[in-house]
Amino acid sequence: MAGCVAVLRHGSPLAGADARVEASVVRIRGVDSPVEPQSIAPAAAGEGTIPEMTVTSSKPSRAGAAAGWWKAQRKRVLWTTAIAVVALAAVVLLARWLREMPAVQAFIETYPGIVPPPEGAPVGIPAWLGWQHFLNAFFLVLLVKTGLELRSKRRPPGFWTRDNTRWPRTKRAPRRMGIFLWLHLWVEALWVLVGLSYVVLLFATGQWLRIVPIDWAVVPNSISAALQYASLEWPTEDSWVVYNSLQQLAYFTIVFIASPIAIVTGIRLSSVWPLDGPLVRAFPEKLARALHYPVMLFFLAFTFVHVVLVLTTGALRKLNQMYAARDTDDWIGFAVFAASVVVMVAAWVLAKPALLKRIAAGSGRVQG
Repeated sequence: MAGCVAVLRHGSPLAGADARVEASVVRIRGVDSPVEPQSIAPAAAGEGTIPEMTVTSSKPSRAGAAAGWWKAQRKRVLWTTAIAVVALAAVVLLARWLREMPAVQAFIETYPGIVPPPEGAPVGIPAWLGWQHFLNAFFLVLLVKTGLELRSKRRPPGFWTRDNTRWPRTKRAPRRMGIFLWLHLWVEALWVLVGLSYVVLLFATGQWLRIVPIDWAVVPNSISAALQYASLEWPTEDSWVVYNSLQQLAYFTIVFIASPIAIVTGIRLSSVWPLDGPLVRAFPEKLARALHYPVMLFFLAFTFVHVVLVLTTGALRKLNQMYAARDTDDWIGFAVFAASVVVMVAAWVLAKPALLKRIAAGSGRVQG
């Protein structure tokens, strides 16, 4: 989801220098640009030097870079959090005030927030949705981590290049990419495979009837459900039998709108997309970037609201339904959920350059 292509090419040797510069920053006419470690050839007799150029060898640590980023963004984060809290409180007060109006009360009574399921709709949540929940959350965590690394625009700690002796040869020369972009693309490919299996199972088992709206009554009922959630008086619902209309629209949007946009824009920003030709003109990179990052934010917002509602509307029963395919109040679903969280946290912590380089070396050449 929030990936970008950052393909750095080898530059030509710098004339007039007689040293090997590693991870240096070259200042040419006052503009900083990262330069790859390379051998610097000595100047031949009679060659001139590049004017206004200085070379430094300082390389800030990643921890220092992260601390600097947080220091620069701290005020923005604090202000954003404060505004969000105030806005949320205002929404709650407005919703509670609206619910006191007779017309709004009549609207909620007419449209309680749930459209009865169509005839033949399955009851219950199958076991395959449990591992789908875990895999989708697991890959989303890694996509967010690598996406944030890519958006930081820091120099990657390593670069991967396809090894043509291990992969089918292509007409194009291998393109080098940062190690986090390499991981981002692999995770996105696995996430797409999980998504395809989900859609196939969705239609093969009839579960699509639970998340695809087929009655326009879903619109006023979703407004009613949203108003009830906003007023902190949850709508009555039983997701084991039927989702409320707001849930149905949210799941439909995630599966059939947001996910395809994330996939298509991710492919557009990857090294798979050609560098020139009609496809480049038909789908500009600028448009793909403008869509890809907001979609990631939408996924994060959906996940946050989803988790909050699960934990505040009968956590044990909801977790049993989601992770254990059981409509009970015991602790089995919670145990499975807790184990999945441990795995996701471990993946976030272990996805460090040293380990990623060793894994990536199995499929190509790693430098840096």
